[in-house]
Amino acid sequence: MAAASIGASAQNAESQTVDAVTGASQQMAVKSSSTKDNPQTEGYSKLRVGGYGEILASFMGYGTSRFNGTTSGNTYERRNSISIPRFVIAGDYRFNKHWNLGAEIEFEAGGVGIETEMEASENGEYETEMEKGGEVALEQFHLTYTYNKAFNVRVGHMVLPVGLTNAHHEPILFFGTVRPEGETTIIPSTWHETGLSVFGTVGSGYSRLSYAAYVTAGLNADGFGRDHWVADGKQGLFETDNFTSPAYTARLEYEGVKGLRIGATYFFCNDVTANADKRYKYSSVGRSHLNIVTADAQYQHRYFTARANVIWGQVDNASKLSAVNLSNKSNYHHGAMHRVAQNALAYGVEAGVNMRSFIHCKHMPALYPFARYEYFNPQQKGEAGQAMDARCQVSKWVAGVNWFVLPNLVVKADWNTRRIGTQRVFGGGRYNRENEFSLAVAYAGWFWKK
Repeated sequence: MAAASIGASAQNAESQTVDAVTGASQQMAVKSSSTKDNPQTEGYSKLRVGGYGEILASFMGYGTSRFNGTTSGNTYERRNSISIPRFVIAGDYRFNKHWNLGAEIEFEAGGVGIETEMEASENGEYETEMEKGGEVALEQFHLTYTYNKAFNVRVGHMVLPVGLTNAHHEPILFFGTVRPEGETTIIPSTWHETGLSVFGTVGSGYSRLSYAAYVTAGLNADGFGRDHWVADGKQGLFETDNFTSPAYTARLEYEGVKGLRIGATYFFCNDVTANADKRYKYSSVGRSHLNIVTADAQYQHRYFTARANVIWGQVDNASKLSAVNLSNKSNYHHGAMHRVAQNALAYGVEAGVNMRSFIHCKHMPALYPFARYEYFNPQQKGEAGQAMDARCQVSKWVAGVNWFVLPNLVVKADWNTRRIGTQRVFGGGRYNRENEFSLAVAYAGWFWKK
C-alpha cells in the first residue's frame, strides 16, 4: 500500500465508497492515485501513515486435504476456522520534491511469537519455543526518485505487479472474503522482491499508457511443486536472497478510456536452479527458464464493476526438477515433494453491481452483490512421460456481497464451491465438491497525513 492507491482519494464519501469497491485507481499499484507530475507524494507534504487488515471466519464442509489417499478426493467434514489473515502498517516519508521513502510491514496469521521459559521439571533448564505460527514480513521498503510523469526510479523491496491481485491486493480492491484463489495458488501473493524498477506514464487521452520494468531476485526451484507450482519458490527464508539468476518483469497498462484498465505482465527468470540453496543438487538438471505471462482487465462504471484475468506459466526441465524434489533432496515445502508441472494455468472473471445506483434511497447501504468464476490448475500440463494429478484441477464459483459500512471499511460474505478434476464451468467434477461459507471484515486507508 505504501506509495500505492487505496481507493480513498475521491472528493466525497459516496464517491469514495464507489471508488474503493471498484478499485477506481487507474494507476498501477507501483504509483499513487495522483496523475500529476509528482505521483509519489500527492496528497501529503511530508509524512503519511496507514495500513490495511482483514478478519476472516470460514465454515467448511470438507476435510483438510483432498490428497488423503481416497479415490473420491476430500472427505465430507464440518469444520470452522477464524483468523486474522493479515494486518499491515504502511507509511511514506517525503524527503523533498524528488525523493520519497515507502515502507510496509505485514503481520500474517497473527504474527509470530517466541517464548523462553524455565522448566522446573527439567532441573531449571531454559527452553525457547515457537508459540505462534504466523509470519512478520517486510513487504515493502524502497526509495523512489520522482523525475517527472514519464520517468521515475525505485530501488529496494517492492511488490511485483504480476497478475491482477498482486498489483491491487488491498482488501477493499477485490470482491469476496479472500483474494482470488487461482492467482494465489500458482504464483506468490503478495509477491514482493528486492531490486530496481523504472516506471511512468506516457501519452494522454485515449493514448494514455503506464509502464513499469523491474530487475529483482528470482525464484528458487527448491520450492516448486505439485500444490502451488512455483508460488513457494519465492525467497525470503534466509537473511539474504540468491541473486545469481535475477528475474526480469515488465508491466504495461492501457488507461485511455475512462473507467477501463487493461494490463499485461511478463516475468522471466533465466535459471531457477541457480537460485537454489544448494545449487549442486541440480547439477544434472541444466539451465531451467521460467516464463510467466499475465493479462487482466477491469471496467468500472457507476452501476457495476467487472474484472477478468489470466495467468499462464512454463518452467523448463520439469521432469528433472521433479526428480530432485521427489528424492527428498529439496524439502522447502510439503507440496514441493511432488512432481512440478511444466505448465500452470489460472483464469477468472467477476462482476459486481452497485445497488445504490439503482435504488435511490437516502438510507440505502452501499451493497455490492457479486459473482466470480475461476479455473486454476498448478498441474495443467507435464512434460512427456509426466503424470499430472487431476485433484489439482479446480473449477470454482463464488457468490456473495460486499457492504461498505464506511468508505474504507467493508463487511463481506460469500459462498464458495469448488469442483475438483474438471475444467467445465458448470456440472460436477471427478471428485467430491468442496463447499464453504465465509464472513470477513476488512479495511484500508491512510490514517494520518502531514
